[in-house]
Amino acid sequence: MKAWIQGAMGIAGVVSVLVGCGQAARPYVPKDAPGPAAGTGPSDGGTTEPSAGRSTEPGSVPSDGDGVAPSAVATLTPPKPGVETVSLGDKVRVRIEWPADADPRLRLVADYYLSSRRAVVTGDDRYLDNLESEAVGQAHEWVSEFAKQERSLRGVARLYNLRVQAVVGRAVQVNTCVDESRLRLISTRTGKAVARQPVWTREPYMQAVAARRGDDGVWRIRTFVHGSEGCGR
Repeated sequence: MKAWIQGAMGIAGVVSVLVGCGQAARPYVPKDAPGPAAGTGPSDGGTTEPSAGRSTEPGSVPSDGDGVAPSAVATLTPPKPGVETVSLGDKVRVRIEWPADADPRLRLVADYYLSSRRAVVTGDDRYLDNLESEAVGQAHEWVSEFAKQERSLRGVARLYNLRVQAVVGRAVQVNTCVDESRLRLISTRTGKAVARQPVWTREPYMQAVAARRGDDGVWRIRTFVHGSEGCGR
């Protein structure tokens, strides 16, 4: 997998960088950028890697009907412990294994995972909400690869071992393990699974977001972190 942030940078190093950045920049959302086409995906070789979370503070949040809070809401609702299954269109389901006494900030990584995969499957562009400029570029590049290569997704993904990995001041890194062994890359032309499935469908991997809470109370993702440690089945 191509790493957006190299593991050598270190978990605490990522959030320390965010703390030193002062007031978090407002999220950049390219209004004229073309939205991802519905049902598209990365190369059969699997060099494009998955992403992840949406925003913020503990509190009560209305749902948009499929488990992701509206971007205008600056609070995160504490997840209920246990397994939650979210459907993304008709072809993809995501099982989220919420731990007991889950920190509301776990939603930063889980909600982004849901919104980015929804973008691939349905074309919904809300995955860009509450991202700062660097993260917008990373996320848009990843989703756009599906459209360019006429790929989409089908099957079941699993998020487990969600945890707040590091906190430094207003900055936080939130990790989850991702198992996409039951997810398949499909061709939007034929609707069938591609012959050569990518590497991320074979072994679980670690997905994380590094985010910072602004003066307005909103958590915004600045960058993404990927790795392979600690995510065995």
